[in-house]
Amino acid sequence: MSTLAVNIRMHGKLVVIVGGGAVAVRKLGTVLAAGADVRVVAIEISPEITLLKDSGRVAVRVGPYTAADLDNAFLAIAATDNSIVNEQVRDDAQKRKILVAIADNPAVGECTFPAILRRGDLEIAVSTGGRCPTYAVDVRDQIARYIGSEYGSILDMISAEREKLLTDGGSSTYNMKLLRSLASSLIAELTERKEQLP
Repeated sequence: MSTLAVNIRMHGKLVVIVGGGAVAVRKLGTVLAAGADVRVVAIEISPEITLLKDSGRVAVRVGPYTAADLDNAFLAIAATDNSIVNEQVRDDAQKRKILVAIADNPAVGECTFPAILRRGDLEIAVSTGGRCPTYAVDVRDQIARYIGSEYGSILDMISAEREKLLTDGGSSTYNMKLLRSLASSLIAELTERKEQLP
């Protein structure tokens, strides 16, 4: 199935996670790292979620899911071990035009979570469109062997150069060529240094 790969600024957007176990904890970590506001709804919550609630990082409602739990949500994540509840979350979210991800059956949701490799502000996402998330993780881990933290440092250098070029007001085509040339030379230099290591 075709999907649209897009990065969304999540600051100030509400994500509702239905479920309080290990899967919910993983999804919770992802959306918190993106800067989202989070509400968790579950009959029981894990110790990790309790700690986050006690620290004020997430809102929690302990009890069975209801459609009203999706009020003001931008994204809903169904992460319970009950497929009937997950389907109800999906149906309610779709009626309200809220994006929804279904942990136990990604193909029936509207979005999936890729496996992310972060190097500073550089993010590399690997997705199977929900067909096999563990394979996405394996591919991400293979990429991580070749893309180290120095790639984040290269991004910082190129970004600083880009800001200078934008201030100088050169043509966008020229600026793009210059930045690509700089990126290529920095990556080539990095690769050469790695090859020289014993």
